[in-house]
Amino acid sequence: MSKKTKLSKNQQRQIAKNRSKRLNTNITHASGRPEDTSSLGELIDGRVISRFGKQAIVETTSADRDQHKCYIRRTIKSVVCGDQVVFRPSTTLEERDRGIIEVVIDRKSELSRPDYYDGLKPIAANIDQIIVVGSIVPALSTHIIDRYLVACEHARISPIIVINKVELLTNEALVQVEKDLEVYTQIGYRVIMASCVSQAGLDALSSVLKDKVNVLVGQSGVGKSSLINQLLPDSQETVGEVSGNSGLGQHTTTAAKLIPFSLGGELIDSPGVREFGLWHLPVQDITQGFVELREYLGGCKFSDCTHRNDPGCLIREAVELNKINNERYQSYLKIVDSLEQNRPAYIKE
Repeated sequence: MSKKTKLSKNQQRQIAKNRSKRLNTNITHASGRPEDTSSLGELIDGRVISRFGKQAIVETTSADRDQHKCYIRRTIKSVVCGDQVVFRPSTTLEERDRGIIEVVIDRKSELSRPDYYDGLKPIAANIDQIIVVGSIVPALSTHIIDRYLVACEHARISPIIVINKVELLTNEALVQVEKDLEVYTQIGYRVIMASCVSQAGLDALSSVLKDKVNVLVGQSGVGKSSLINQLLPDSQETVGEVSGNSGLGQHTTTAAKLIPFSLGGELIDSPGVREFGLWHLPVQDITQGFVELREYLGGCKFSDCTHRNDPGCLIREAVELNKINNERYQSYLKIVDSLEQNRPAYIKE
């Protein structure tokens, strides 16, 4: 028997207010049509396992783990995959009837990305671990990995780096790539070299996924769906190919969904993004996102140090002494330089 979610006083008041409106008026929900309350059951706990348009699929937290299609109250700001919710299921089997999500429980963690039109947009909630997937094809970019790591650090969610499609490398090339990626293990990140063809690294990846809620992020075409199909054969993810013209991957995931892992734990697969936007973050947060820079912060000669050619800059001095990897440092500067360039005009103003 699952433990009943304890609602805050504000959440209880909101549910009571919604109920009062339903009793006195013919209100509408997010679908835009009048709500028929006669088909709604009592409040129960659930978790969002998929979100599409103005609807979501909610799975009960009880042992039976029933799934219900639900509309979302207009008063709820956002609902994303992984959210813990309180909802009223439909009591009929009619296709037109849907349950209603009444409350989203406070999130313990949230992964968001900036949107030029909608501002900061949550894409997954209550995550334990982020799997940052890169691959040999499209060309391996440590700068893109660095951008994802900054986002992970900002969200305070532990990342794991996975480099996919290593079967395309010669033995010599593989050794070189592993050497290039040593900088990440040296600063505390776990790196897994993987292949869906040779099965390399899949056991190690299965192990880190176990008993955690994980989200996969990475550019399109890096093989996220192929990895999911290998680890979770019943998921039946659509696999795309890398474009011969652009060298970029084709989007294959169209809606975020939570997929249970047979050995324990779950994966949240969200639509791929080619580059993780960071323009909404202040420079100080970018600096904090590079974990190896933190011990030097606050020690520079000037409080407004840009960590470039400023006199008395401890970070620049550490780079020159090889205490900080120069490529990571250059990646940091590149991200900082891109902030103003990529920030929307309405924010610049």
